[in-house]
Amino acid sequence: MGGGHSVLVVDDEPSIRLLCKVNLELEGYRVLEAATLAEARRHLRDEDVHAVLLDVHVGREDGRELLHEIRSGRPACGIALFSGSSEADVVTGAGADAVIPKPFVPDYLVRTVGRLVLGTRV
Repeated sequence: MGGGHSVLVVDDEPSIRLLCKVNLELEGYRVLEAATLAEARRHLRDEDVHAVLLDVHVGREDGRELLHEIRSGRPACGIALFSGSSEADVVTGAGADAVIPKPFVPDYLVRTVGRLVLGTRV
């Protein structure tokens, strides 16, 4: 399924990054991880990234800032925002292609990434 596509997971929670990595690698995706926006920017600069899974809050940083940077520099890159249920209003209108609610079901994660790399808005 993954076809060698690269997915960047940006979240300050190691357990979320690990859950994404394990499930996506099982499907054939290449997974890059970032715990900060600075790490994410390095990956985006140095790697061919097809989709980004981005937490709304990355430590004290606002993930929507990176979302806007990606949109302006890589408009074809699919982006999904992780969101807690209390953040629905924050995510609405942020410009992401999809929202992955926390906690999430791994199957939903994999299906969402599949749509993102195909350029299908979820």
